[in-house]
Amino acid sequence: MVGDGHRPAGRALRAAQDEAGVPPGVWKGRGLAAVGLAAGDVVSERQAELLLGEGRHPDADRIERELLAQGMSPAKARRATVLGRPIEHNQSPKTENAKQRSPWLAMDLVFRAPSTAQIAWALMNEEHRLVLELCQGIARDKALASLEDSVAEIRWGSGGKHRKPVKDGLIVAVFRHYESRAGQPLLHDHALVSIRARRPDGTWGNLSADSMLENIVAAGTLYTLYFMEEVSARLGWAWEPREVTPGRRPVMEVAGIDQRLIGWQSTRRQQIADAAPVLVADYEAEHGHPPGERAAYALDGQAADRTRRPKPTAAGSLTELRDFWRESAIRAFGVDVVSRLAARARAAAAAVWARVRPVVDVVLAAVDTVAVVYVMRGAFKRQHLLAEARRHLTYVLRGRPHEPGLDEQIVQTVVDDYTRPVGRGRMMTADLRALYPRDTEDQAVLRPLTRKRSASPYERARLAAGALAARVRAARRAERLGSRPRPYAVAMPASSRSSHPRPFHTGRKAGLLVEPEPGVDVDTVEQTRQTLEAAAAQVAATIQDSRRAREAAHGLRPQSAPAAVPPPHTQQPGVQHASGRSPGGVA
Repeated sequence: MVGDGHRPAGRALRAAQDEAGVPPGVWKGRGLAAVGLAAGDVVSERQAELLLGEGRHPDADRIERELLAQGMSPAKARRATVLGRPIEHNQSPKTENAKQRSPWLAMDLVFRAPSTAQIAWALMNEEHRLVLELCQGIARDKALASLEDSVAEIRWGSGGKHRKPVKDGLIVAVFRHYESRAGQPLLHDHALVSIRARRPDGTWGNLSADSMLENIVAAGTLYTLYFMEEVSARLGWAWEPREVTPGRRPVMEVAGIDQRLIGWQSTRRQQIADAAPVLVADYEAEHGHPPGERAAYALDGQAADRTRRPKPTAAGSLTELRDFWRESAIRAFGVDVVSRLAARARAAAAAVWARVRPVVDVVLAAVDTVAVVYVMRGAFKRQHLLAEARRHLTYVLRGRPHEPGLDEQIVQTVVDDYTRPVGRGRMMTADLRALYPRDTEDQAVLRPLTRKRSASPYERARLAAGALAARVRAARRAERLGSRPRPYAVAMPASSRSSHPRPFHTGRKAGLLVEPEPGVDVDTVEQTRQTLEAAAAQVAATIQDSRRAREAAHGLRPQSAPAAVPPPHTQQPGVQHASGRSPGGVA
C-alpha cells in the first residue's frame, strides 16, 4: 500500500503514500456490490485492515455498532461481520495442519508491461505516459474479468470437494507502483484478490486457490495480448519478438525502441545474471554435473533472493522520477536516442506492417500450440494450451486486435483433433496418430526432435512446430493441385430435377457458391448443357482426327483415344459429378 516499503508508526496512510510517490489504491471487481463498495473507490486503511487482514466486512465497524445498539452480544456482533470462517479457527490448537494456522486472506497478482513499453513510459512525453498508463489499466481489468468469468471457483466441504463458480465476482484492491527496487522505471500494478467470495447460496467462503494459481500464466499471457492491442490501437506501434536468453522463449517488445535502453532499464536482471554463475559452480561441484532445466530455474530464484535489496525508503513524485530517468538515459546514450523514441517507433511500425500480414490460421495455430506444449511438458492441461495459444496470437498479430474467443477456438481445435486423455484428472497429451497418420514416415520426423537433449526444450518445440506446420502446408498444396481444373476445362453444374432452382456448390473445400439467376428455366439450363456437350464432343473428335493425321505424317505410333467420360469411381479435377447422370463438367 505504500510502495512495498514500511510505514512509520503513527503516519497516516495517505501521507505515507505521498511520501513514497505512489497513488492510493482503488477497488475493482464485480464482487464489490456484495460488501457495499463500488469500482474506483479509494482503498482506505481500515477497509484493507478488515477485509485483507481479518477476513471481515470492510464496513464492519458500522455494522458492529448497529448490532450492539440492538442488544446483540459483542461476540455475536463481531461474528456477524466475519465473511466465512473466522481467522481465530486457524489459530486454534485443534487445527491439524500447522500450515493452516496462518490464515491466507488474499493473493497478490502483479501486472507489468514489457520492457520497451516501460522505457517509452519513462522517457517519452506526458501524452505518451498517460496513454500507456491507460492501456495498462484496461489490459489489467480485462485479465481480471477473465479470471472472474472462467476461472474463479468457490469451494466448501471436506477438503474443498464441492466447487462452483463464484456468485458475484471477485473483490480486488489495486495498487500502482512506478519503480523497481533498483530505482529504475517499472510501471506495474499489484492486484490483491480477496480470498473471500460468495457461494451460489449467498453464504461466504474461500476461493479455490489452486484453480486461480494454475491459471496465472494463462491470465498473464491474456494481459500481454490485451496490452499490445491497446498500445497498437492508440499509438500505432507494432511489436516484434526479442530473444532474451538464447534457446529460451522470446518476448514481445515495441518495434523501434533501441535495445540498449533495455539494459539500462533492466539492471535487476543483470544483478541476477552476475550472481547466477557462482551458484551454478557450487551446484556442479556438489552434484558432479551441470544443473538441468528445473534446477537452473531454482538457482535463478536463489540468485534473485540473494541480490534482493530493500526498496528505497524515500522517493520523489512521478514527475521527479521521470526527470531523473530522462537525464540518466541522455547521459548514457545521448539526447538523439531519447528524443527520437516516438518517431522511430512509428517508422518501425510501418516497416512491420509492410512485411507482416496479421492473419490467424486456426489450423496452423492449433498445430503450433500442441507441438510446443507437447515438447515442453509432455502431459498438459487446458490452461497450458490456452497460454500457448495466446502467445501464438501475440506473435502473429503483432498488436492487431483478435476476434473475441479466438484463443478458445484454437484450444478447442487442439483438444478435439490433436490430443488424447492420459492419466487421471484433466491431463492430456498429443495424439501422434492424429498428427501423423502414417506412422513409419511421419512420426519419425517429430520424435527425434522431442528427444534431442542437446537443444533446449523451446528450441526442440519450435522445430516440432515447424515440422507440423510444413506438413499442413504441404497437404494443402497437394489438395489445391488435386482440385485444380485442367487447362481449358469448363465446369458446369448438373441440372436440377426439382421444379425450383437450387444453389450449386462447386465443392466443399473450394467454398464457392453459384446460384442461377432468377427467372432461368431448368429446361433451358439442361438444353444448354446438352448443346455444350455436343460441341465439346465435336471439338474432341476434330482434335483426335488432327492427331491421327500428324501421327500418320510423321510415322508415329497411334495412341488410344482417351475416354470421354471417366469411370464411375474416379473424378476428374474440377468436374462435379451428379448421382445417376452424366458428369456436368466437360473438358
